[in-house]
Amino acid sequence: ALTSGVTAIIASDQAVINYASTKGVELHISTQVNISNIETLKFYAHFADVMVLARELSLKQVAKITESIENDKITGPCGELIRVEIFAHGALCMAVSGKCYLSLHEQNSSANRGACLQTCRKAYVVTEKETGYELEIDNEYIMSPKDLCTIGFVDKILNAGVKVLKIEGRARPAEYVKMVCDCYNEAIDSCINEDYTIEKIKDWENRLSTVFNRGFWDGYYLGRKIGEWSKDYGSKATKTKEYIGKGTNYFGKIKVAEFQIQSGSLKVGDEILITGPTTGVIQTHVQEIRVDLKNTEEAYKGQTISVPISEKVRRADKLYKIISV
Repeated sequence: ALTSGVTAIIASDQAVINYASTKGVELHISTQVNISNIETLKFYAHFADVMVLARELSLKQVAKITESIENDKITGPCGELIRVEIFAHGALCMAVSGKCYLSLHEQNSSANRGACLQTCRKAYVVTEKETGYELEIDNEYIMSPKDLCTIGFVDKILNAGVKVLKIEGRARPAEYVKMVCDCYNEAIDSCINEDYTIEKIKDWENRLSTVFNRGFWDGYYLGRKIGEWSKDYGSKATKTKEYIGKGTNYFGKIKVAEFQIQSGSLKVGDEILITGPTTGVIQTHVQEIRVDLKNTEEAYKGQTISVPISEKVRRADKLYKIISV
């Protein structure tokens, strides 16, 4: 990890924690450890400078922990006060984090090894074993919680002494990562600049709803004791992407990208997404389309098009059209 440029390792297994400590790798303690009190945090402060607290805590409990860190001067290996990190956005487990073995039991695929097969996300019927009677329930997704979204109370999180916000994004596409990180970075900046407003919160919520989500709720941070369950399988995103083609050239002097359309069509005004390993994510609207140097309102499969794009596009970058669901 050190030679590969990894800046820190998130760990919960004590063997991994001990081994990493001997190698001088910076350690962050995973939420899988379920740190929920100051005594547990004190123990792990021997190994790590950053603690990801249990997702089941309320902000009052989080604040009590951060206050104790300040008052008791609890430091990590680097000599600085322990930094507290919490989950701010993304999927939640129906069990206490790290304590669910459904996937391991059903499919021999362990969630604690990063291989959860999401057994909890499936639809179920509830049947009484003795009589065979099936219970009438209003939601067949009895173990699938909605996704966590804290964009509406980032100010409270920062006031609770949290130093790092964690985004859950395993197996999510690049546009998800960009959108979520952009929104939360803007929210943090707004809190610092004292212009964190309801209008901005509504805008962030709308933007977050355009990428993968199972519906949103506040988690347990504001005092909720019972989870909120999703009523649908998969994503409830308000937008989806349709593959259009790939990049074939980029003319840097005039900032024009060339694409080959391999599926569907594209017209002026469409919202597009361009992704690639080096390019990352570019999201914009089509201002102009040219085919054989001639302006056109719409282009179709098989055509090679030129589109003004201010950021560099690379060959084989993928071009998508964003569509409202």
